[in-house]
Amino acid sequence: MAHPQPHCIAAVFGASQGSGYLLAPRLVLTAAHLLGPQPPQVVVPGGRGRVGCQVLWSRYDEGCDAALLLAEAPLLPTDEPPRTPTAPFPVWGRIGDLAPRADAFAVGFPQVQRDASGELDSEQLVGTLKPGSGLLSGRMTLDSVHGAPLARPGGGSPWAGYSGSVVFLDDRLVGVVRADPGGWQHSRVELTPAATILDSPGFVRSAMAGGHQVAWNKLDPSPRTEQQEFEQRLREFVLRQTGSLHIIGLNRGGDEEESWPLDAGYLSLELVAGREPDPRTVEPGSAAPQSQRAEQALSGHRRILIRGGAGSGKTTLLFWLANITAGRRLPQPLADLEDCVPLLLRLRSLPRHSELPAPEELLSMVAKPLSGHPAAAGWVTRQLTQGRILLLVDGVDEVPEADRARTRAWLTELLAAYPEARYAVTTRPSAVREGWLAGAGFAELELLPMNRADVAAFIARWHDAAGPDERLAEWRDALTDAVVRKPDLGRLATSPLMCALICALNRDRHGYLPEGRMELYSAALEMLLVRRDRERGVAVPEGFRLTAEQQIMLLQRLAYWLAANGSVEIDRALAVRKLSDALPAMAGISADGEQVLRHLLVRSGLLRQPTTDSVDFIHRTFQDFLAARAAIEEEDLGVLVRNAHDDQWDDILRMAVGHARPKERSRLLLGLLDRAEGDPVHGSRLRLLAAACLEHATELDPAVRQRVQRAVAELVPPRDSVTAKALATAGAVVLGLLPGPEGLDPETAYAVAIAASTVAGPGRSRCWRSTPIIPRSASAASWPGAGSASTPGSTATG
Repeated sequence: MAHPQPHCIAAVFGASQGSGYLLAPRLVLTAAHLLGPQPPQVVVPGGRGRVGCQVLWSRYDEGCDAALLLAEAPLLPTDEPPRTPTAPFPVWGRIGDLAPRADAFAVGFPQVQRDASGELDSEQLVGTLKPGSGLLSGRMTLDSVHGAPLARPGGGSPWAGYSGSVVFLDDRLVGVVRADPGGWQHSRVELTPAATILDSPGFVRSAMAGGHQVAWNKLDPSPRTEQQEFEQRLREFVLRQTGSLHIIGLNRGGDEEESWPLDAGYLSLELVAGREPDPRTVEPGSAAPQSQRAEQALSGHRRILIRGGAGSGKTTLLFWLANITAGRRLPQPLADLEDCVPLLLRLRSLPRHSELPAPEELLSMVAKPLSGHPAAAGWVTRQLTQGRILLLVDGVDEVPEADRARTRAWLTELLAAYPEARYAVTTRPSAVREGWLAGAGFAELELLPMNRADVAAFIARWHDAAGPDERLAEWRDALTDAVVRKPDLGRLATSPLMCALICALNRDRHGYLPEGRMELYSAALEMLLVRRDRERGVAVPEGFRLTAEQQIMLLQRLAYWLAANGSVEIDRALAVRKLSDALPAMAGISADGEQVLRHLLVRSGLLRQPTTDSVDFIHRTFQDFLAARAAIEEEDLGVLVRNAHDDQWDDILRMAVGHARPKERSRLLLGLLDRAEGDPVHGSRLRLLAAACLEHATELDPAVRQRVQRAVAELVPPRDSVTAKALATAGAVVLGLLPGPEGLDPETAYAVAIAASTVAGPGRSRCWRSTPIIPRSASAASWPGAGSASTPGSTATG
């Protein structure tokens, strides 16, 4: 008879309710700490109801927590002998090595499974048995592959009632559950090993007296199967693919990799819950959700949508998550991912208009060299079913707007088919509405800009990685001081991308930095395209050299095609044709389109070749900057206005205003406002976009500026949090338009506070939750920072 058997699973009632297992018709194995001064009672499914028991044997100390109970009568009806646990009895299993074993499980009666009327039901905990955990205490552990129940409202372990459950592996009884250790987010339980119980004085004699014939054998570690070998190869592949970060401007040599090891370069950023509470349901004085470092913020979530602006570190966060999961080097808050295998899918790498991958196609998308392995067939589907896949989906915002509904349907279908798997999805905030995946159970988190300490740490790490130049320490210290003294520079440095650019330019220009975002991008292009090669005397193996202006002209042609076609990649052959078409108008270039593309891929630092057949930009920000310049040079103001409703054109519009001459700026902004008046669907969005563009309008007709401000004033005050955050995208101009709190209803006052704090408090966009509404004159310094989370303690499961 294979074990466990359903009719042998027991509920034990002593000092507290727990679980147990029938070793014989009247003999129950359970945890000793459940026992109290009164005789315990036991009930089994389909049995006689509660039956009183005497304690036949028990041992409760640091090394052992187990007991044998002898029922006053058989616990199952004697008229059904096939269901009674007569011979063969459960066989015990001794584990004498430290090899982890998958597919161990226990069945018991935790309190969390009680129904609305308080009736008990069973729960099966499946996981990995770890003999190497708890060596000093003698308690091995069972780590769940399916996470844990929610913590109990009153505190304590959600597994309460599970103590005494018997753990089985390969039909062998290998231990008895005793506790839910603190610090593991309830994703593991401790158990008393079978060997400890078997070797306890008096146990074997008592068990035999109760009708259980004790038999045991040694469980040797199973030889690694082909499936296990394949999984290890996949983990190693993911580790190599995610083991380094691309850092723009880090190296100055032409062929050197601009990257640093993930372990040295990764900086844990802060996230905060992204969806706003309804002000009508918020209790006065209630604590506001606080920002947390990534490992804390991600803890306990099985489905997460991560929002973050351009260059905020979304992709880097997924790289880190994939890397630590593949290498099983998880920090304590993420310990429940220990048995997961990460698959990192970058949506920008998928061919446009193709079908999104079916489960078995995921492997070829994320680890193509391994997709032909003999063990690969069916592997992804099996692991998804078992809840062992951590699917990381990067870049919903890089999917054309028309295809996002299809992407959402693909995700929800996966969730419906494989609800036990883990999912993390990233997007820019403007690409999808709040709650886009809330119906599928996704928590929303938002990446916050780096705070002052983060910026200083990033600057220090960048300069440490940049090389042994003795002048770097001087430039590092000067830059660290400058981002504090110069508020405009400090605001620009709050995203990892911009901070890396500022570090590179600071070194390249020996401490002299341009001012403003547009000037920084222009200087970065010059640095990446020409100066680093010339100043280092790098030879040009292609046999020709392009000026910075020539490279920009060619690159912006590719960037504008990508924008016009709603794409982030261009077919390599098409890129060659586009470059070839441009070359006749550019004097002094003797190369053909293929040679020029190869030159740009090798020398520019802006293009890369993700596959043999495609080309893309290293970062979307540079693509948008160049596309905006191309649009202005082509005088395509009408194209810009017609596409202004599409969030993928947001940054292009802003930068186009920066590239444009004063009269072109006026025409562009007036075009946005005119379209807004005749477009009731997108009117508010277009007005806000026009206001946001003012940041880059260094010279503008005062009448046009005033018309933009009047158009935005029509949206003030905002009435809800969604409108408030959209309003805040217009920047500092909003602060002068917002009313004070006097005379506003609670919902409007709440929305005004959101808009004000989002603009006034860079890096702390959620601090309005615990702060009074600020007047129009408030400064960013008046907004407090956020705190940290606490760690739960240890609780028993009985």
